[in-house]
Amino acid sequence: MEASYPVAMNHHVKFFVDRFTSSRRDLVGLWLRRSGRYLEMIRGAFRAKGLPEDLAFTAMIESGFDPLAVSRVGAKGLWQFMAPTARLYGLRVDRWVDERLDPEKSTVAAAAYLRDLHVRYGSWELAQAAYNAGAVKVDKAMRATGSGDFWDLTRSRFLRRETKDFVPAIQAATLIGRDPGQYGFELTEATTTEVERVTVPPSTDLRKLSVRAEIPLQTLRTLNPVLVRGVTPPGTTWEVRVPEGTRESILAALAPRKKTVSANGAGRRAADDADVHVVRPRDTVGSIAKRYGVSISDVVRWNNLDNRDAIRPGERLRVTTLSPSVELDGQGGFR
Repeated sequence: MEASYPVAMNHHVKFFVDRFTSSRRDLVGLWLRRSGRYLEMIRGAFRAKGLPEDLAFTAMIESGFDPLAVSRVGAKGLWQFMAPTARLYGLRVDRWVDERLDPEKSTVAAAAYLRDLHVRYGSWELAQAAYNAGAVKVDKAMRATGSGDFWDLTRSRFLRRETKDFVPAIQAATLIGRDPGQYGFELTEATTTEVERVTVPPSTDLRKLSVRAEIPLQTLRTLNPVLVRGVTPPGTTWEVRVPEGTRESILAALAPRKKTVSANGAGRRAADDADVHVVRPRDTVGSIAKRYGVSISDVVRWNNLDNRDAIRPGERLRVTTLSPSVELDGQGGFR
């Protein structure tokens, strides 16, 4: 049986209900519209751990249901994890990958963290206060006041205003989220991009993959925000998220590429369509460089352009560098 999440209808909570339905109405409306993409997933993850589904509205106050949110102190994602806590709960955070930006994985981590805090305090109010302020500060406030009641702690000087407001704001969001229509909010069905996953080789560069698979780079970056550099980690294969129906294009782009052999026998990669841009009307060297994620000076140098403005529709410009030394049998992926 699902655990319950009690809401206290005291003046603290009522203050935020009033604020959220008046001066913050537009902002809360935005949060609720975003929530449609994530609530079902979050509720399912919490049910799986025996937690109240209403804990989902913790993310509404943490991030406004923005999976890419970054705080002034460096907390990231739907659940605003700091890096040390994220790693403690199994999320990868390093120079290549930041799984705080993965809604599903970070939700599983948040559920585990909230469960542990509830086991520690036996109270969802105290668990959420500790989620915001840290257990050390909550413990100190409890010792100083001699109370284990969150609402008592709000009357002391031992919690920051941010933490004192955090819990009643979540409870107000929960009341609104349970019945948005009662508070004058309309929820529209969220539109989501259907995706599939494709395993790619180590060090696959999304920029080059987008060119060769003819998928907009921004689409791949949006679907794979955890890739800090836009490149999959070295040393291991990786699952990238791609738009549904593009799997075959991705696999074709990943296939080993043909080589040509020059007269002196040196192996060289053949220039194919992925290496060449056919100039269109209104193209400039600057716009072409921006499209392929390279510098203007590279395009000028690779194509021996005396004047970077002297390009004409129909001309073919090289837009990727060729490796000076490539093995004849090739490799999948983009390094």
